[in-house]
Amino acid sequence: MQESYRDILKLLLPTIIVENFELTSYKTTAEVMHLYLQEINQIPKEFETQKLESKGFFDEITVQDFPIRGHKVFLHIKRRRWYSYTLEKVVYRNWDLVADGTRITKEFAIFLKELNRF
Repeated sequence: MQESYRDILKLLLPTIIVENFELTSYKTTAEVMHLYLQEINQIPKEFETQKLESKGFFDEITVQDFPIRGHKVFLHIKRRRWYSYTLEKVVYRNWDLVADGTRITKEFAIFLKELNRF
């Protein structure tokens, strides 16, 4: 993602999304904006001591976000999954830990909790 896109995304999306996801593409129409995001390839802090390998992504989920300048906004999110050779199972980032100690709105905290259901 070009730095200019990142600067714009910082104004439109919560910091936690900008820091943990990259914009892979977008589509806009007269009334709707679709942002396609995938989790960056960075080992989650809760698994730093383990031997991990990125094993692709979970199925994409779509979440409606707050409107921007009269456009409905849909975030198409792909969360990364990791194989832990230490635990011998698939693991993924704990979004409750990421949100801990950050300043986010209640609505966004609920959004993050919904991510953990998929």
